[in-house]
Amino acid sequence: MVGPSSSHTAGACKIGQMARAIFHGTPNKVEFFLHGSFATVYKGHSTDRALLAGVMKCKTADPLIKTAFDLAKEKKLEYEFIPTDLGPQFHPNSVKIVLYKPSRVPMAVIGSSLGGGIVQIVKIDEFDVDIKGVAGVYKTLIVWHQNDPEILQNLTKKIETYNEPTTGVHQKIHDIQTTNVGKNSLTVLNIDGRDFHLEEILELEEIPGISDVRSLTKPEN
Repeated sequence: MVGPSSSHTAGACKIGQMARAIFHGTPNKVEFFLHGSFATVYKGHSTDRALLAGVMKCKTADPLIKTAFDLAKEKKLEYEFIPTDLGPQFHPNSVKIVLYKPSRVPMAVIGSSLGGGIVQIVKIDEFDVDIKGVAGVYKTLIVWHQNDPEILQNLTKKIETYNEPTTGVHQKIHDIQTTNVGKNSLTVLNIDGRDFHLEEILELEEIPGISDVRSLTKPEN
């Protein structure tokens, strides 16, 4: 781990990584709205460097975290750190990350560092979520879709078709959480099984009513 603090450095880096994965790519501009202790000690604890490095896909032990500002300059990534108050409902070690890219709708992700390098994504745009950053436990899919129960049924049925009886590998859905905002929904599925193949992710996106699918584990080609 790089940095003086697991909460303020390693955790911050993981939040940046997860925000990038949910956004599905490195942005060309990013804003970090720092809340609570993140807002007061981010310079001394290298929280700023760690968040920026995570958005650029650096891992928590990557020595490039120390030179994240230089790396961002090389990648022509614009960034800004803005101390703020997100509200009393958020953990003191929290940040709202807004990611931008040409021809893409900006995305806002709020994440919290809970201690010991454990992180949690609590909001994606207007949707409340609960996504724990615990690597290797489950394969997490994030699905944007219309607010229609039939779409979710079609999604889960399709995932079940990816079982592999000959190898004994099953894509078992551990839990599902869905948040509805008006006509739109966001569903998070934690799945006990293998990594998804890229063509499977693309197939899921073809289900009527689904607009986007993101895997927090890089899909296999």
